[in-house]
Amino acid sequence: MQLWKTSIQVFRASNRTRDRCLVGLNELYITPVSLTQHAAYTCTRALFFPRDDVSKSDERFTSKKLKKTFVSKPHKYTATRDDIPKSAKTQRRESHAAPERKMSSELKKLRFEDFSESETRRTSRHIQKDSESTKEELEIVFGVAPCLLALTQGRRRPSRLFVKNGEGPQRDAILRVCQEAVSRGVQIQRVSKQTLDKMCGGKVHQGLCLQASSLEFINVEQPLTSHEVRNNRALWLVLDGVQDPMNLGAILRSAYFLGVDRIASSIQNSCPLTPTVSKASAGVMEVMEVFGYSNLKDIIKVKAEQGWQVVGTVGLEEGNPESLVMPCSDFKMSRPTLLLMGGEGDGLSPELRQLCDVLLTIPPRRHLHPGVESLNVSVATGILLHSLLSTCTGS
Repeated sequence: MQLWKTSIQVFRASNRTRDRCLVGLNELYITPVSLTQHAAYTCTRALFFPRDDVSKSDERFTSKKLKKTFVSKPHKYTATRDDIPKSAKTQRRESHAAPERKMSSELKKLRFEDFSESETRRTSRHIQKDSESTKEELEIVFGVAPCLLALTQGRRRPSRLFVKNGEGPQRDAILRVCQEAVSRGVQIQRVSKQTLDKMCGGKVHQGLCLQASSLEFINVEQPLTSHEVRNNRALWLVLDGVQDPMNLGAILRSAYFLGVDRIASSIQNSCPLTPTVSKASAGVMEVMEVFGYSNLKDIIKVKAEQGWQVVGTVGLEEGNPESLVMPCSDFKMSRPTLLLMGGEGDGLSPELRQLCDVLLTIPPRRHLHPGVESLNVSVATGILLHSLLSTCTGS
């Protein structure tokens, strides 16, 4: 019985405490769940402390800390950051903050020059300005070897050398190019790698680009050199419609290395002498002259009348009943020779084949599948030049 009375007293005390906790529910604008939890916590404390402690606990619940945490419902969305009073620590921090730095006019000018326009735009503007001032078409030569040989050979008029910022794997070679540029009074400008990429169209520039005048085919007939006059086994390479700049560059490199005396090319339907050709030739285009002819048939006839032997090239299945077809390994040079090489795809034109004394072919060493019966023109040219010049040297 006594236990039952005690339970009733505890229940009444908890109800009174709960009623006080729920006062001002609409003003506090907090969830009933949190109130119930806090009321339960307060009621539990009433079991272990005297009755006056319950009122103190209730006062703690409605303390200033709780009032700061929750805003009244009408002002929930109108309270701003400025309404909250700043603490003394915050006020001291703001009072001791560093004053705003004043920027000098020189620094402002430097910042404006650096960020008002991109480096690429400034470089393009300089290139265009140089082209207009010289009234000459300028182009961008890229790569270490092409830039170095373009400076040293003197066939181009250099205007400006662009060098990549920072260190690179070919630092010594780049320094050598820069020294050549300084000795010739060529302006050097340091730019980023992205600028060099845009200048040369994303090709491999090795950290160097040279703005210079362009190279063209030599279309003025020049007399034979003393070496060609004494050499009764001179070899000229005649290119008919080679259009790929990479192929043309590789052919120039092989011809120079193997000792070809002169290179002639058709002007129509042929690749011009571009910076890409110079890069593919490792700079040989800057050293070796390439003669251009509007009509290769005329120059071939002239040389044939002078006693030169005209040698053409064909594939395995091709042939000409009017000309002898033989493997390149069986042919030996006995007099000055013109070696005619056709372009990609169609090869040597039919009108030039009719002028040939001999047609050479490169025999394969295995059975070939359909579609891969031929060689790249630059590879075939290298093989034929080596075969012909080896027999000439041996004899």
